[in-house]
Amino acid sequence: MGLRLLYLIFCRLLGCFLLLGRSTAANNAEILALRHEVAVLRRQIKRPRLSWADRAVLSALARHLPPALRRRRRVTPGTLLTWHRRLVCWKWRQTAVGSGRPPLPEETVALIQRLARENPTWGYVRIQGELRRLGHRVAAATIRRVLRRSGLPPAPQRASQQTWRSFLRSQAHTLLAFDFMHVETVFLRRLYVFFVMEIKTRRVHVLGVTAHPTGAWVTQLARNLLMDLEERAGCFRFLIRDRDSKFTAVFDAVFAGNGTAVTPTPTQSPRSNAFAERWIRTARAECTDCLLITGERHLRTVLTAYAEHYNGGRAHRSLGLRAPDDDPNVIPLPAAGARRQQVLGGLLNEYHTMPPRLPHHPQERTSSAA
Repeated sequence: MGLRLLYLIFCRLLGCFLLLGRSTAANNAEILALRHEVAVLRRQIKRPRLSWADRAVLSALARHLPPALRRRRRVTPGTLLTWHRRLVCWKWRQTAVGSGRPPLPEETVALIQRLARENPTWGYVRIQGELRRLGHRVAAATIRRVLRRSGLPPAPQRASQQTWRSFLRSQAHTLLAFDFMHVETVFLRRLYVFFVMEIKTRRVHVLGVTAHPTGAWVTQLARNLLMDLEERAGCFRFLIRDRDSKFTAVFDAVFAGNGTAVTPTPTQSPRSNAFAERWIRTARAECTDCLLITGERHLRTVLTAYAEHYNGGRAHRSLGLRAPDDDPNVIPLPAAGARRQQVLGGLLNEYHTMPPRLPHHPQERTSSAA
């Protein structure tokens, strides 16, 4: 702004020097033309906006005008007093402070949203108590306002909006997932594989293989599974299956007698049984799609060997890169060597650690020879 003022003063001084070389008649004619232009502009513009530098230049030039002309100018004594009052207000102005409490930090808001999403049954006061334990003092009304602004409903409504993914994660240790898998043989005959997966450990049991599955066959395999599980059968509280007609009422009654509730998946919703569907894709990509299956016996042998590999020799992302049968409390030591074990004729490979070889001492050899 200071440079603008200096530039305007320089331009006016240069204009004054140029006027000294002109005649009086030329100056009077230019003044009349400028007055008329100003009158035309005043009819079009009611209140022009002047900058601080424009006001300073007009104030300085207005002092040299005759009193009669000074009254007709926009820069009158009243205008100067108004400008002065504005300068005083600008000097002593203060930053406006909003009324009420200061806003919550973004970290606290994100923490409130996280607690509400991860705990659908927690109400405002429950979240308030958890925040206090973490060192944040926030009122329940503030938590309610934050959740409303984020589009999160109260606790009862959040709990009723539980998805299949959250249900499976929370109940994984008590879930069994049943499903069918079909395989085409080399003679274009379709075979059906009935299997079950323990969701928590990802352990798979291949129950049977047949070309004509029926409700009685499926029910008998369910009874065989409960006998094989023995005491562990009582740990499972929920069973997930689709709405296939082969899952009859007798099949559900077998698990109901064991205290296991049967949960059918929604119609045409394969993601509701995502763990079983994922195993089907893995088994096909790693096993059945790489072999030519000749019949039921061949497929049963192949899938039994693959299930043993899947449970005992294959790393899983969801299990921390461990196999389902690995002990999670055992930390393996660095192996001195690795031994390869081929599965299904070399289609799959398993690697096991080898104990370090003991050094041979020449003195022992000499004494033994003697």
